[in-house]
Amino acid sequence: MSGLQGLAQENIWFDKSRYDEAERCFYEGRNGVPQTSQSQNASKSEDQSELASRFKSLELDNKNLHKVVDDLRATLSKLESRMATLEKGQSPASKSVTVTKAAPVQKPKVEKHNGADDDDDIDLFGSDEEDEEAERIKAERVKEYSQRKAKKPVLIAKSSILLDVKPWDDETDMSKLEGCVRSIQMDGLLWGASKLVPVGYGIKKLQINCVVEDDKVGTDILEEEITKYEDYVQSVDIAAFNKI
Repeated sequence: MSGLQGLAQENIWFDKSRYDEAERCFYEGRNGVPQTSQSQNASKSEDQSELASRFKSLELDNKNLHKVVDDLRATLSKLESRMATLEKGQSPASKSVTVTKAAPVQKPKVEKHNGADDDDDIDLFGSDEEDEEAERIKAERVKEYSQRKAKKPVLIAKSSILLDVKPWDDETDMSKLEGCVRSIQMDGLLWGASKLVPVGYGIKKLQINCVVEDDKVGTDILEEEITKYEDYVQSVDIAAFNKI
């Protein structure tokens, strides 16, 4: 047990990696191989890992580029097939284009004038004298129309009225009653024929005709003027009314 206890107190086995590294360096130095330290080995491993990561990145980029190229090829192939289909679908008649010649444009005729005086007679923007002449002619035509319209006789609206003038009784003097009616004079009134018409019980009414201008004499005015002779006239009625 004393040997095992002494071995347990030694730490050589716990540093085995150090002794292995020292042994390796010894043999490499003996064989002429340059010795490398742990730090150099660590840097080499880091470089290798970096190269590996770069390689993986390049490989991934290469795959992406291949995918893009394949997509472009597929698109180009679709376009080529579509163009081929369109070319097959077109008939010879549709490919031909008919060109029609336009009618020749006639050039405006230009009158040639010799001399500098001819240029002065050309009025490119119109002349004020022509406008004045047109206004003068227009005014003369309006004046002539107004004169013809003034000379034309104006149509006067007239009416023929037959009046029944009734007396108070059979003792009324009908001749005086007619005289009172005919004594009414006004512009646009013309008295006509008259007669006595029996009513009954010996009473007769005066039936008298007159012609009136509608704008000047109305039936209301006639009735008002005739009934003023209240000693003879009881009432006035319109028996007939006709437009002339």
